Amino acid sequence: MKQIALDIGLATGPTLTNFFAGPNEAALRHLQLWTGEKSNRAQRSPVPTYLWGSSGSGKTHLLKAVREALREQGASIGWLDATVHEPPAFDENWAAVLMDDVHLYTAVQQHAAFNWFVNAQTGHQGVLAAGELPPADLKLREDLRTRLGWGHVYALQVLSEPERRAVLRQAADERGVFLSDEVMDFMLTRFSRDLGSLMQLLEHLDGYALQTQRAITIPLIKAMLENE
Repeated sequence: MKQIALDIGLATGPTLTNFFAGPNEAALRHLQLWTGEKSNRAQRSPVPTYLWGSSGSGKTHLLKAVREALREQGASIGWLDATVHEPPAFDENWAAVLMDDVHLYTAVQQHAAFNWFVNAQTGHQGVLAAGELPPADLKLREDLRTRLGWGHVYALQVLSEPERRAVLRQAADERGVFLSDEVMDFMLTRFSRDLGSLMQLLEHLDGYALQTQRAITIPLIKAMLENE
């Protein structure tokens, strides 16, 4: 059986609302206040926030969700991740800077991240960053590493299997799709268990089921894989 591992997040677009917090409730509440999603006024401060955890714990989802929430408020955002090989200069009009996968940054990206960080602190703009390791263990230049650990630090936990099932069930219900327990078992045992990958799989299955006018069953999943 073909293994699917699509670590590209939720196709429908990450939001703070559709983030299933589970053991990560404290981090979600902090970011909801930070963006103003749970109040009339955002409570961003120049104190940086750093999220860390293993792949699949929701770091990128949360950063992209914050970016979307701020953009909906009309804010301009600085975004840096490991795929941005030539980071732009810091823009004083940014409301915040978001830095993802900092553990993968090259020397050039680290230089830009440090510059963004210092300028954002000077201008009282928000800083939100994420990586797979706690600040003390990051293999980054010392001045950047220490700054990432200055403020709020949240360790994100990967959801348990029952929690992943709950997320899939909720996402399927929102799409008007029925997932039997048998199909759920198949998805969780035969494919990447990363939540982003599972949600992407559901997206593919929903599209294929609509295209073929069939319900989502194990034979449908196998047929979709054979036709890829």
